[in-house]
Amino acid sequence: MSKNRELIISPKVSTSQLAKFLPQLEAEGIRMIYLDPKKIGKKKTKLETVYPSGLAKYVVLEKESTKPKGKKVGKRFQVLSNKDIEDILEIAKKGLDFVIVDVKDWKIIPLENIIAKLHKIHTKIFAIARTPEEVRKMFSILEVGVDGVIFSTSSINEVREAMVYLGTRNFDLAPAKITEIKEVGDGERVCVDTASMLHKGEGMLIGSRSNFLFLVHNESVGSSFTSPRPFRVNAGAVHCYTLSPDGTTNYLSEVETGSEVLILNSKGKARRATVGRSKIERRPMLMIKAKVKDEIGGIIAQDAETIRFVKPNGQLVSVTHLKKGDMVLVHAKTATGRHFGMEVSDEYILEK
Repeated sequence: MSKNRELIISPKVSTSQLAKFLPQLEAEGIRMIYLDPKKIGKKKTKLETVYPSGLAKYVVLEKESTKPKGKKVGKRFQVLSNKDIEDILEIAKKGLDFVIVDVKDWKIIPLENIIAKLHKIHTKIFAIARTPEEVRKMFSILEVGVDGVIFSTSSINEVREAMVYLGTRNFDLAPAKITEIKEVGDGERVCVDTASMLHKGEGMLIGSRSNFLFLVHNESVGSSFTSPRPFRVNAGAVHCYTLSPDGTTNYLSEVETGSEVLILNSKGKARRATVGRSKIERRPMLMIKAKVKDEIGGIIAQDAETIRFVKPNGQLVSVTHLKKGDMVLVHAKTATGRHFGMEVSDEYILEK
C-alpha cells in the first residue's frame, strides 16, 4: 500500500475567500494545496504548496524552467495513449520527485499502467480528480492507488467526503456519562446492513441531536441467542440522525440501499461503507441520555442485548446492561443549525 497518501486541494474560491477557506482545510486534515504561493501572501498557514512557481515546496516544472535547489520537483502530463505513459516513465527516471497525471478518458486502465511502472522507482504519482467519486477511484486503483489526488473544489463538504475515501479523516470521540435510562414502549427501529464487513470496535454515529452522536457498535459479537452479523448496525429509532461521509446528517429513516454511511472505530478513524439494506421494524425501545461537560444528548434504541455502545477503554456494553454513571464514547460539539442536513454555523438552534 502507498504510504502518506495526500488529498491536494486546488481551492476554487476568490482571493478574498481564501482567508476563511484555508483554515477550514487545515481543520479537516489537509496538508497540501495546489495554489500560487503569492495568493497566500502573509496569511498564516502550515499548508504546503504545489504549483509552477519556485516559491512552492513542490515545484511543477514547465518547459523552459530550471530545477530549483532544495525543492521537490515534478511535471504535469496529459495521457492520451500508451506512448504518453512510456514518455512519463523515461522522464521520471531522470530525477522527478513526482508526476501530475491528467487522464481525461479511460481513467482506470492508464493509471493502473502508470502505477505499475512508476511505483518501483519511488516517483510519486499525483492524479487529477474532478469529483469526490473520482477521488475514491484514484485512491483504490490496483489496491495501491496514487500517492496524491489534486481535487478542485470550493465546498468543504466535498473535502470532508473525499477525506473519508482517503481513510485519514478522524473525529473527536469523548467519554460521556450516562444520566438516564428509560423504557419508552414500542417504536420503529432501523437496522443498517452494509455491503462490507465491519470489525470489532467499529460502528456508526447515531443520536437524537445532530451535535451529540453515540458510537453504536456493529453486531460482529453476537449474543447467546443470535449469531454474529458483522455487517449490521442496529442503529436506533427512525428519527435519529446519523453522520454521512460528506459531513451532512441523515435521518435513519432516509438510509436505503446504495446510501453511503460513515463507519468509525473507537479511536475516531472514519471510513465509508455502502448500505446493502435498511430494515425498519417495530420493537420495544429504550431512551438513553448522556452528558459531556454542558452538552446533554440522547438516543432511542431497541431494548435488546445485541445493541452495544463502546466504552472509553474500547470494551463494549449492551444497552440492557447499561447503568447510570457508566461512560460511553460519543461525538459531541456545540450545537449549530442545520438545513437539509448541512450545517448552518450562524443559526441558533436548541434541541432537547
